[in-house]
Amino acid sequence: MDLNETREKMEKALEALSSDLSSLRTGQANPSLIEQMMIEAYETHMPLLELATIITEGPDQLLVTPFDQSIIKNIERALTMERNLGLSVRTEENVIRVQIPPLSEERRQEFSKILHQKLEAGRVMIRQVRHEAMESIEQDFTAKQLGEDEKFRRQQDLQKLADEFNGKIEEMGKKKEAELMMI
Repeated sequence: MDLNETREKMEKALEALSSDLSSLRTGQANPSLIEQMMIEAYETHMPLLELATIITEGPDQLLVTPFDQSIIKNIERALTMERNLGLSVRTEENVIRVQIPPLSEERRQEFSKILHQKLEAGRVMIRQVRHEAMESIEQDFTAKQLGEDEKFRRQQDLQKLADEFNGKIEEMGKKKEAELMMI
């Protein structure tokens, strides 16, 4: 078991969680809310990020500028169909203005529950990586490649690493919760 390899796996899990959390709406306009939205274009489905530039224009508005004006209607249709976000979409010449409505207290609570589910999924990913590494340590010990002391030291190092990443998940959760509850 290589601790650096385990760290890399845990960092990938943290990146996946971070990406997942960025799509969680906080009442502020943020391009990550819509950039992964799939748009029908060129006889396939593509993420909006690959079809347009998305910039923040004020605290509650996004500006979407398609690279190809022929797909502006497809983008507008997809944004309008996204009911979960409650977006207000308006096309002006060659840009699409996306108005982000303020979150109600009820929606904030819903998003808070979703946030906690996503954080738990992140913790599970870290536990899975730790479990795989622990099994590797046990296999090395059973194969007599490690002594008892070395096995114990590696297990402690691994637990410290898992605790470090769980702490990072907690930090991310607190930060996102604060954003979510901010009015």
